[in-house]
Amino acid sequence: MSGASSIPGDASEDLGGRTRARWFLEGLRQAAAGPMFIVAASLFGVGSLARDAGFSVGVAVASTIFIWAGPAQVIFFAALVTQTPLPAVALSVGLSSIRFLPMCVALLPLLRTRRTGVFTMIAAAHFTAVTVWAESMRRLPALPQGGRLPFYFGFGVACIVCTSISTALGYELAAQLPMPLAAGLLLLTPIYFIVTLLRGVRRPIDWLALVFGLALTPIVATFLGSGPDLFAIGIVGGTAAYAIQKFLDLRRVEGLK
Repeated sequence: MSGASSIPGDASEDLGGRTRARWFLEGLRQAAAGPMFIVAASLFGVGSLARDAGFSVGVAVASTIFIWAGPAQVIFFAALVTQTPLPAVALSVGLSSIRFLPMCVALLPLLRTRRTGVFTMIAAAHFTAVTVWAESMRRLPALPQGGRLPFYFGFGVACIVCTSISTALGYELAAQLPMPLAAGLLLLTPIYFIVTLLRGVRRPIDWLALVFGLALTPIVATFLGSGPDLFAIGIVGGTAAYAIQKFLDLRRVEGLK
């Protein structure tokens, strides 16, 4: 009888004195404080790409809502223009987004409780993007268990809605956006992502993972190309950082004996 209330995932009603609606609105508010504009700016060029490829603004916005990954959207439109068979398009888009798998593995346990259904977790996984993931990993641990999921959905909805508007604006302003500015906007997300990760560094494993990731990126990308490269970097770099951290922890324990 003593174990039921002590199981971490069983605290689904711990809302910290707020309702789920208020946590959802808090997620919206914190996204509107800056993060949603970063991700929106980074996908501004998707709209212009869709227009150049001959698609409607509705298709451009739909690609943002349902694919929700800039590189995958670029592959999507480029493949359709070259009349690539649809199964091959779907496979290419899926492989290019495999980099989100380690992010989901790290993030979803923070959101899940015993009452969280499978479809809710699938929806949460869809909202995972670089900016959403980085900010969630930094903000969620400090929130009560029951407030994390509505906060996350509020944060994600704000980012997707703002980015959909940005995609539509990019579509309409495609001919007026200078190429250097468009290229600069694409760099906002990786820069913001690295800065956000640096803000959350606490232990040597955090620094090691960042260093290994940055060092391995050009090497792995050369051999694997775009798409599975980030997945491989996460597996290799993350495992190496974890192994070194465990070694340091063992040395420290032995030194205390």
